[in-house]
Amino acid sequence: MKHTVFVDGQEGTTGLRIHEYLAQRNDIELLRIDPDKRKDPAERARMLDAAEVSFLCLPDAASREAASLVRNPNACLIDASTAHRTAPGWVFGLPELAKEQRELIRGSKRISNPGCHSTAFILLVRPLIDAGLVAPTLPLSATSITGYSGGGKTMIADYEAGGNPKLASPRPYGLTLAHKHIPEMTAHTGLQVAPVFMPVVGPFLKGLGVSVPLHFSQLAAGTDAQRLHAAYASRYEGERFINVLPLGDTANLDGGFFDVQACNDTNRVDIAVFANDKQAIVMARLDNLGKGASGAAVQSMNIHLGLDEGLGL
Repeated sequence: MKHTVFVDGQEGTTGLRIHEYLAQRNDIELLRIDPDKRKDPAERARMLDAAEVSFLCLPDAASREAASLVRNPNACLIDASTAHRTAPGWVFGLPELAKEQRELIRGSKRISNPGCHSTAFILLVRPLIDAGLVAPTLPLSATSITGYSGGGKTMIADYEAGGNPKLASPRPYGLTLAHKHIPEMTAHTGLQVAPVFMPVVGPFLKGLGVSVPLHFSQLAAGTDAQRLHAAYASRYEGERFINVLPLGDTANLDGGFFDVQACNDTNRVDIAVFANDKQAIVMARLDNLGKGASGAAVQSMNIHLGLDEGLGL
């Protein structure tokens, strides 16, 4: 018996990638809305109620509207927008967040898909807070460099059109210090102080790397690179999609450089610790269209339906 799935917003970058994941599966029946009825609330409501699981690949306001249309209490929504990532009644769709998270995802009909930057940041910071190495009150900063696919179809078109020399170099943005991922980065790590966060878009399609600098003098007494690494190794033991790189292994680097595209076309997150005796940089990399968006959504769907969570990934 096939599971019925609807993608509301199937023309967008995330929706298209979800379709790619699911089209190869014989256990999924994809419901498709007539193109001329994509903006018809009644037809969208009918599709949302008919599907066992619906992915909302929409702007925030449209996702809130879609959620309000659902009348079937058994219909599960997985929202890829930022609309519900800290909203009451919605479960955060990051299975590796905490030991109880999979059970929450399995039992919920409202799941919010994490953002790409925040997925990497949360997976870096939450284990250190839970282990008592980083105080929740510690002001942190983070930098993320990401491929231009994170900007959606318009940005992709701009980069792929060529001819604009300004797009040939990395471009920092979010300089109002109010990036839309900051609320979830704060709430789901347990931080009491919002981090200073600077994202940077680079001239490549996909791939993302988040770095968080740390001073050992500001961490729990006795914290060093080995304790940071041990916290990650313990927390993510047995997690198929989280790979903690060996500490101090030169193979972590490509000629001294950290390759932010090394997880592309996978649902994997690599976590690395680089340190001297006084400071550390913890880093995470992922495919911003995979584990940072569509792959994470499909992983949550699999968990919710009681399937192998890696199915199709």
